[in-house]
Amino acid sequence: MDKVYLILALAPLVGAVIAGLFGKKIGRSGAHWATIIGVTISFVLSLVVFNHIILNDAPTYNATVYQWLLSDGINFEIGFLVDELTATMLIVVTFVSLMVHIYTIGYMHDDPGYQRFFSYISLFTFSMLMLVMANNFMQLFFGWEAVGLVSYLLIGFWYKKPTAIYANLKAFLVNRVGDFGFLLGIAAILMYFGSLDYVEVFAGAEGHAQTTIEIFPGVEWSLMTVVCILLFVGAMGKSAQVPLHVWLPDSMEGPTPISALIHAATMVTAGIFMVSRMSPLFEWSETALSVVLVVGAITALFMAFLGLIQNDIKRVIAYSTLSQLGYMTVALGVSAYSAAMFHLMTHAFFKALLFLAAGSVIMAMHHEQDMRKMGGLRKKMPITYWTALIGSLALMGIPPFAGFFSKDTIIEAVGASTIAGSGFAYFAVIAGVFITAFYSMRLLFLTFHGKPRMDQHTLDHVKESPKVVTVPLILLAIPSVFAGWIALSGMPFGEYFGDSITIFDSHNGLAIAKEMHGGDPWHFLTHGIMTLPFWLVIAAIATAWVLYIAKPEWPSIIKDRLSIIHRILDDAYGIDRLYYAVFAKGSQLLGKGFSSVGDARLIDGIMVNGTANSIERFAGVARRLQTGFLYHYAFAMIIGLLVLVGWVLYGHLG
Repeated sequence: MDKVYLILALAPLVGAVIAGLFGKKIGRSGAHWATIIGVTISFVLSLVVFNHIILNDAPTYNATVYQWLLSDGINFEIGFLVDELTATMLIVVTFVSLMVHIYTIGYMHDDPGYQRFFSYISLFTFSMLMLVMANNFMQLFFGWEAVGLVSYLLIGFWYKKPTAIYANLKAFLVNRVGDFGFLLGIAAILMYFGSLDYVEVFAGAEGHAQTTIEIFPGVEWSLMTVVCILLFVGAMGKSAQVPLHVWLPDSMEGPTPISALIHAATMVTAGIFMVSRMSPLFEWSETALSVVLVVGAITALFMAFLGLIQNDIKRVIAYSTLSQLGYMTVALGVSAYSAAMFHLMTHAFFKALLFLAAGSVIMAMHHEQDMRKMGGLRKKMPITYWTALIGSLALMGIPPFAGFFSKDTIIEAVGASTIAGSGFAYFAVIAGVFITAFYSMRLLFLTFHGKPRMDQHTLDHVKESPKVVTVPLILLAIPSVFAGWIALSGMPFGEYFGDSITIFDSHNGLAIAKEMHGGDPWHFLTHGIMTLPFWLVIAAIATAWVLYIAKPEWPSIIKDRLSIIHRILDDAYGIDRLYYAVFAKGSQLLGKGFSSVGDARLIDGIMVNGTANSIERFAGVARRLQTGFLYHYAFAMIIGLLVLVGWVLYGHLG
C-alpha cells in the first residue's frame, strides 16, 4: 500500500505543477483537466484506503518515506501514518476538493487567472493531504504552513482588489500568531520527549504526566498542560477560534470556490484534526481541555450572534462556519474527539454545499452578494434552491439531515461531561441551536422567497446555473442528507476510530450519552425530537418566517429599538478595531519611534554622522599642530625629550 499512499498525496501536486508552470501552453481546458484528474486519482485512492482501513479492518500503516535529516540523534523524516482518523480525512478532503474543482470550471469561466486558480486549489489539496497523512511533527508543520501559504495566495487571488490584499495579509499575520505558539509546542515536545515521531511521543506521554517546568522563576507548570495549550494556540489560528478568528470572515474576499474549500475541507479543519490526533497528549491535562472547551464555547455562541445581522450572503455562511468550528472545539474540550470528527465530516459536506449554492446565486445575480437585493429566486433557480435548502436544514440540525446527528451528539456529550467549564459550554451550544436556525432561515427567506428586490434587468436575466455548477451541488446534497444516519452508530458511539483516538474513561461523556439511545440512528432520532434543541430549531424557523415573510417590516423596527446591540454586532464586538488600534497602529508608532530615535538620532546622528563629526574635529585639532614652522617642531621635540627623561628618572628613583 505504500505506493498507493504516495500517489494519493502527490497526484494533486503534479496537477498543480502542470497547471501552474505550463498553464499558457496547455490552455484553460488543459489546466482544469490536469488538476481534476490529479484530485480524482486521490479521491479514488482514498476510497481504496477507506475500504482497506475501515471496512476490511486492516492494521495501521506507519512508515517512513525517506529520512530528510539526522541531527544530534534526532530524525527529521517524511512519512505516512494512515489509520481510521486519516482515512476519514482523506475521503472528506478529496471529495469536497473534487466537487470544488468541477464547480470552478463554471464559476471562474471568464476569469483571466483561470489556470493560476486551478494550480492553487490543487496545491491546497496536496498541502492538506500531507498534513493529515503525517506521522511526525515536522511533516505536520510542513503541511500546516503550506495550507497557510496557499490560503494567503487564494484569499488575495484578485490581487488588484485592495480589500482582497488586506484580507490575505490579515489572514497571514493572524495565523503567524497561532503558528508561533504551535512551533513552541513542537519545540517543547522535541526538548522533553527527544523525538518528533508521533508513536514515540504518544508512548512517552504517561511518563511525563507529572513533569513540571518553570516558565517563570518559582512558578511550576505541568509540562503536558503547557505543550497542549501551545499546540491548541496553533489550532486557534487555523480553525479561527476567538480571539484569532478575525481573519476568517474577511477570507470571503477570495473567489467563492476557495471559500468552500477553506471552510469545508482544508485550513479550518486542520486545527480540529490536529487536536484529535493529539488526543493521547490532551487526555493528560484537564486544564488544557478546559481551555479548549471554554474557547470553543465562546466562539460557538458569540460568532453565531454575528451571523444574525449580516447582509452579505457569503458572510452569513462564514460566521456560521466560525460558530460550527466552535461546536467542534467544544467537543474536543469534553474529550468527544470522535463527535468532533463526526461533525467535521458532516459539516464539510453541507457547508461546501451552502457556499457553492451561494456562488450559484452570486453568478445569477451578476456578482451581487447583498441579500437585501435578492428575493424570489426559488422558481428561477430550482436546483440551487433545493440544494441550498438541504444544506440549511443540515446546518440547522433538522432530522434526519446529517447535521442533526452530529450536532446533537456534541450537545449530549457536553451535557454528560464533568470537565470544568462544561456548564457554560452547554448553555452556549444550546443557545447556538436557535441562533443558527434563525440566521439560516433568514438567508433562505431573503434570497429565495418573498418578492424580488432586484432591478428588472437583473430579474429578467436570472436563470439556473449550468450543469458544471449544479451537478456538484447535487452530489454534495446527497451526503448532507445521509452521512449522519450512516455514520452515527459507528463513528461517535462505536469503535470506528479504534486506537487512532485516545479517551480516558473519566472523560468519556459519549459513553454516558450512548446509554440514552444505544447509538442506534432510529432511536437517536426519536430521542432527539423530544429534546430541547429540536424545539428550539422549530421556534427559530417560525420566528424567521414571521419576521421575513409574514411581517417583513418588523426587522427594521426591531433594529431601531435595539440599535445599540445592532451597532455592537455590526462592529463585530470592536475586536477588529481593537487589533487595528493596538497592533497595526501600535506597530506603526513603534516603527516611527525606531525611525526617529533609533535610525535618525542613534544610528545616523551618533554612529554615522557622529563618527564623521568626531573625525572632523580631531582633524581640525591635528591640522593646527602641523604649522610648518621649524621652531614649533624644535620646541615640541624639546618638550618630548624632557617628558621622556623625567619618566625614566622617576622610574629609576622609584
